[in-house]
Amino acid sequence: MLIDLNTMEEKCIPNFKGGEIAYNVKMFTDDTNKIMKGRLVPGASIGYHTHEEDEEVIFIISGHGTVKNDDGEIPANPGEAHLCSKGRAHSLINTGDEDLVFYAVVAKV
Repeated sequence: MLIDLNTMEEKCIPNFKGGEIAYNVKMFTDDTNKIMKGRLVPGASIGYHTHEEDEEVIFIISGHGTVKNDDGEIPANPGEAHLCSKGRAHSLINTGDEDLVFYAVVAKV
């Protein structure tokens, strides 16, 4: 199956998971997966949340930010991947001066 996120309409979700500003996303979902191309404008964030029944991998494409998780704060830079395992919590914040663009995969485990 081909999933072409580039041709999907971007949706704007204000204050996603209690975050700041909005989460702009192109998203594919089925019964067990979410595959997303996300964008956070400067100052925007995805709120701190726990993955109770799934896990998430975030791969940073461009921009700079911070991942907050159970272990503290970690820089989020292009080319890096961040894993939030089942039972763990995290958030993503754009701390840079350009859009933070990333791919994310959420899979039930």
